[in-house]
Amino acid sequence: MILAPFELHRPETVDEALRLAAEFGPDFDWIAGGTDLLQNYKNRLNLKGHLIALDRLSDLQGVKPGRIGAGATLAEVSSNPDMRERFPGLCDAIEHVASPLVRNAGTIGGNLLVETRCHYFNQTIFWRGTKGSCMKAESDECLVVPQKETCYAAYSGDLAPVLMVLGASIAVASPRGNRTIPLTKFYRGDGIEKNALEKDELIVAVEIPEESAGLRHGYRKLRVRDTLDYPEMGVAAAMRLKGDRIETLRCATTAVDVVPQYVDFTDSHAGESLHDVADVVATEMQSRADPRKNTSMPVGYRKKMVRVFCHRLLVDLAEGRMVASE
Repeated sequence: MILAPFELHRPETVDEALRLAAEFGPDFDWIAGGTDLLQNYKNRLNLKGHLIALDRLSDLQGVKPGRIGAGATLAEVSSNPDMRERFPGLCDAIEHVASPLVRNAGTIGGNLLVETRCHYFNQTIFWRGTKGSCMKAESDECLVVPQKETCYAAYSGDLAPVLMVLGASIAVASPRGNRTIPLTKFYRGDGIEKNALEKDELIVAVEIPEESAGLRHGYRKLRVRDTLDYPEMGVAAAMRLKGDRIETLRCATTAVDVVPQYVDFTDSHAGESLHDVADVVATEMQSRADPRKNTSMPVGYRKKMVRVFCHRLLVDLAEGRMVASE
């Protein structure tokens, strides 16, 4: 299916991009790598008349451990020697996103803003017409849980949970000024109103605190195929141990709710043996998962795998092993 018509704009500065956003009001989308957005445009999903390209904005570029430009490609981040040294778990997780072709085009900012996904949404306009569409597209009713108040499309980005457990924040620019949002506070609402970003706001960078470089961290991803697929469930964890005793412990999940789920277990388990609490933590993460019948794998299986994958990840991190998929 070919793309619907739109007008492309290529500003040279952040200020120029924000002026265009103010001019077009709600009738625009930002576009960086376009790996998610353009597929949705081909499917005639929530089309806008204007696309504002971000590839020429130097403020969105650059990769270093404390600051990653939102326009940096996933491949640039994962291949950066300093990032690989300080944040090997993040780089490993990036290498399990989609495919090399997508990672060479997709950006880290775009991955954080990846559209929520659902069987009834991610279809062609012809398919949607046979089902009466959904409230995230042309209709006003959710087809996953039939009602008109909440969209149950699942957040399915890979990198948000990893960056959450690393304590990352995002630097945001708008015509009203700049602000910084902790990633743990960024996602909210449902499958439509899914984060705290205003329409005219632009993510400029991802900021990771220096002390997070000392955390053991990693990501496990459940998916149908070993490449290309979005996660059916994903879990991230970060820890700092003294011997086998917990000093810091954080976990987060993706693809099992409309927003990522994050829990800081530090206060409740500091000083305890990681091996003694791994199952307790994994069970708690499973209890917080609320998957719906909106992806290809069964709901019950996805929920059970939260505990299985989380437990394996915690033990592997404690023992110095890191592999991002099962």
